Amino acid sequence: MISTVTLVSVAGLLAKFRLVNYSLRHVYKVVILSKLLYASLAWWGFSSAADKQHLEASLWRAVRSGLHLVDDPSFFHLVGYMDDNLFAKIQLNPHHVLYKLLPEKTDRIYNLRPRSHSFSLTE
Repeated sequence: MISTVTLVSVAGLLAKFRLVNYSLRHVYKVVILSKLLYASLAWWGFSSAADKQHLEASLWRAVRSGLHLVDDPSFFHLVGYMDDNLFAKIQLNPHHVLYKLLPEKTDRIYNLRPRSHSFSLTE
């Protein structure tokens, strides 16, 4: 596990050798964002709006310092992507430990709009 002191020393070393742009962004993404996003699917629903704003503010501080690009996805979008990805993996793998918790699939006789899944939402 990389400590914060190690990250600061690596960032200082990269800045010393003028490897600021790409390398520092890569270190930020690999170390900081991965630590923030770790198990975010478990706690994201329990966090308050103020907590979510603090996380977005940390991303904007990284944008101002050049570690995160403005065009890169926000924290909210990253968590949403991870949530969609997990749900797709659960849907497609009947041996997944959470698959048995999904509701029964229903056959719809009408087609109003495309749906992301065919599970029954009401019981």
